[in-house]
Amino acid sequence: MLLVLMLSASVHAAPTPSDAVNPMIGTAGEGHTFPGATAPFGMVQLSPDTDTSCVIRACYGHAAGYRYEDPTIQGFSHTHFSGAGHSDLGDVLVMPQAGAMVRLDPGDPKRPGSGYRSRFDHAREVAYPGYYAVTLIDGGVRAELTAGTRVGVHRYAFAVGQAAHLIVDLRSSLYDYPGKILWSGLHLRPDGTVTGFRETRGWAPGRKLYFAMRFSAPLTGHAFVDRDAAVPYKGFQGPGRGSDAVAEKLGRALEARLDFGTLKAPLEVRVALSGVDEDGAVANLDAEPGGFDAVRAGTAAAWAQALGAIDIQAPAPIRRSVYTALYHALLAPSVWSDADGRYRGPDDQVHRADGFTFRSTFSLWDTFRAEHPLLTLVQPERTTSDVVRSLIESRRFSPDGILPVWQYAGRETWTMIGYHAAPVIADAYLKGLRGFDADAALDAMVASASYAAYGGLGEYMRRGYVPIDKEPEAASKTVEYAYDDWTIARMARAMGRTAIADRFEKRAGNWRNSFDAAGGWVRARLSSGAFRKPFDPTAINYGSDYTEGNAWQYSWFMPQDQAGLIRLLGGDAKAVAKLDAMFDFDVSKLDYSHAEDIAGLIGQYIHGNEPSHHVAYLYDYAGAPWRTQERLTQIVASQYKPRPDGLVGNDDLGQMSAWLVFTVLGFYPVAPGSNQYVIGRPFVERAALNLPSGRRFVVVADRLSPANRYVGAVTLNGVALDRSYVTDAEIRAGGELRFTMAAVPNKVWASDRTARPFSMSGD
Repeated sequence: MLLVLMLSASVHAAPTPSDAVNPMIGTAGEGHTFPGATAPFGMVQLSPDTDTSCVIRACYGHAAGYRYEDPTIQGFSHTHFSGAGHSDLGDVLVMPQAGAMVRLDPGDPKRPGSGYRSRFDHAREVAYPGYYAVTLIDGGVRAELTAGTRVGVHRYAFAVGQAAHLIVDLRSSLYDYPGKILWSGLHLRPDGTVTGFRETRGWAPGRKLYFAMRFSAPLTGHAFVDRDAAVPYKGFQGPGRGSDAVAEKLGRALEARLDFGTLKAPLEVRVALSGVDEDGAVANLDAEPGGFDAVRAGTAAAWAQALGAIDIQAPAPIRRSVYTALYHALLAPSVWSDADGRYRGPDDQVHRADGFTFRSTFSLWDTFRAEHPLLTLVQPERTTSDVVRSLIESRRFSPDGILPVWQYAGRETWTMIGYHAAPVIADAYLKGLRGFDADAALDAMVASASYAAYGGLGEYMRRGYVPIDKEPEAASKTVEYAYDDWTIARMARAMGRTAIADRFEKRAGNWRNSFDAAGGWVRARLSSGAFRKPFDPTAINYGSDYTEGNAWQYSWFMPQDQAGLIRLLGGDAKAVAKLDAMFDFDVSKLDYSHAEDIAGLIGQYIHGNEPSHHVAYLYDYAGAPWRTQERLTQIVASQYKPRPDGLVGNDDLGQMSAWLVFTVLGFYPVAPGSNQYVIGRPFVERAALNLPSGRRFVVVADRLSPANRYVGAVTLNGVALDRSYVTDAEIRAGGELRFTMAAVPNKVWASDRTARPFSMSGD
C-alpha cells in the first residue's frame, strides 16, 4: 500500500509540460500576450478582447486585445499577435447574448448593460494550451474556446430558458482608427453557413481576411446590418458567393445578429479563416472536422508533442515560467496558407505552397536573436521546410524583390531595421538544415542587402556606414547591417560562392566605421565623416541616432566580432569595467516614460527590449564568465515571474521567452550563424532536449541552489570542458553537459583566450 501511495504521489508531483503552462503570464503589464486558444503556430488565435475601443497611439496596453487588469470582455476574436510592440488584427469578433434584448454596440465598460460587452472575474476564468474558458457575468453565459490549425471553435452554455443570440461585429479591430475598414461582406449560404470577409488598412496595407462559420443548432433568425449610414447598400460587389447566397450585405461597418431561440444544449460555433477567399475558408473548415471536444483533444495532443521537446526538472515556479516561455516561442511564425496550399502573398496575389506550409508573422528584428535559433533545435524540420522556404517565397513574390522585414498575413509592414531574414536562413543552413534551395536563398539574402532604397543601404554601400544626416537611426543601422552581412558571408563561404563571401566579409567589418574609439561608443556619423554632436549616451529618442535604444545598448552590437570590440576598448579589464558600468548605472534621474518599449531596466541594461539581450553573455568574451553568471542570476530573478505581470516587456513574438528557455538551459546563441552557444549558468536541476533525431542532449546542474549560483566546473560527455561555449554539432549529437555549481566564483574557468567564443577578427 505504501508503494502505491508513493507512486501516486510521484505521478501527481510531476505535471506534464502542458500542465505547467500558464497562458496568463504576460497578459498584465506590458507583456502583450493573449490568453486564448491556439494550436502550435496556428493561423487562428481565438482569444478574448477586453477593449478595442481605443484608437491608435492610445492602444499600446491592448496590443494583444486582452489586458488582465480590465473588468469586461468585449468579445472573442480570431487573430492576435503574441507580445508585439505594435498591433493590428482582432478579426471577426463574436459575442454571445442571452435574452430578448440584443445590443449591437459594445457599450461603456464602466456601465454594465450599456452594450454587448460583459463583466467577468478571474476566479471563473481558466486558460491552458489550446483551451480558454470564462463566465460572462452579464447574461450568465459560460464561454469556452479551442482552436485547431485553421479553425477556432466556440462553445456557449446559455442559462435555461434564455434565448441565445450571437453578434458578429466586423467593425471591431485592434489598434482601430476611423476609416480602417476599407470594405467587408457577410453572406448566408443555403446550408446555414455564414461566410464573410473584410479588407483593412492597418499596420499592413490592404490586408484581406475571409471566414466561414457553422453552428451546432439551426438559425431561427438573422439580420445583417450596415451601421455606416454614409454607405448605402448597393448589392453584392465584392468577393464571396454572390448569387447563391440566401442573404448578403456589403459595407464598411457590418454586423450580424444571429438568433438560435432557446437551446437544450450548449451552442458550438466552428469558424475557419483564409487569406485567399471565402471558399478557401469553407474548405479549411471541412479540412478540420469535429466538434469542440474533438478539436480540443487534437490540439492538446499537438501541444503535448511540441512542448515535449524539452524535459525540465525544477521547482514549480521556474518550471512554470520556462514551459510557458516555450509555449510562447511556439506561436509564430504562424500558418498562413490554406489546407490546399494556397496563400495570399506580398504582391496581394494568390499563390500555392508546394510541399510546405507557408508561414507569416515574421518579427525578424526581434526573433533572429534567440527565437529562430531555438526553433532550429526544437522544430528543425519545420524551420527549413516551412520557415525558410516561406522567406524565400516571400522574396520571390515581393514587389521590391527582397526578403521580409516585418511581415504578417503575407504583407510587408517595413517595421524596424536590418535584413534579419539573412541570419535566420544562414543560421539554419550552417547548422546543416536543408530542404530548401540554398542558392535561391543566398541570392535573396544578397538582394536584400543590396536594395539601395531601403533604410540608407545605398549610402551604407558607398561609405561603409549610414550617415545620420541622410537617414534616421543611422548608428543602429550601420552595426545591424554589418552583422547581417557577416551571416551572408558565412553562408556564401560554406557554399563555395567565394566572390560573395569576400565582399560581405569586408562589409561585416563596417561596425568599426560607427565606433568612436576615443570614447568607446557606437555613434552616428555625418556625411562629412564627423561624429554627430551633441552626444549623450543615455538619450533615447525615437527617430534619432539609435533604434529603440541608446549608445549604452548599441555599443555592444557586433556579435560577430566581440574580440575586435574588446581590443578597441583597451582589453579585457576595461571591457569588464564598461559592462559593469552599464549594469550598475544609476538611472533614477532619467525619464524614459516617452519610450514605450523601454522596460526592465537594470542600469542601462534594458531587458524589456532586444538590443540588450546578448549583453550579459559578453563577459565570457573578456575572460570573466563568472560575471556573466552573476548578471544572469540578477536578470532571471528580476525579469521573469510565473504570474500575469511576469514579463517586464513585450514578449515580441517569442523572443523574450526564447531568451529564458536558452538561459535556464545554461547557454545562449550570442551570434546566430557562428554555430556556437555561449555558456552562462543553468537555472534548473536537470533538462533534456529531445531532439527530432531521437537523440537527447541532457543538461545537469549538480549542487544547484540559490546560494550556489556560480559554475565551479563543466564537463561534456564526462570530459572536462574548459571553454565557455558549446557547438551546435555537440548538442545535435546528443550527450550530457554537466555543471557543478558553487557558492564562490571560479575565476579561472574559461578565462584563457583560447577558451572564448568565436569572433571574426580572432582572439
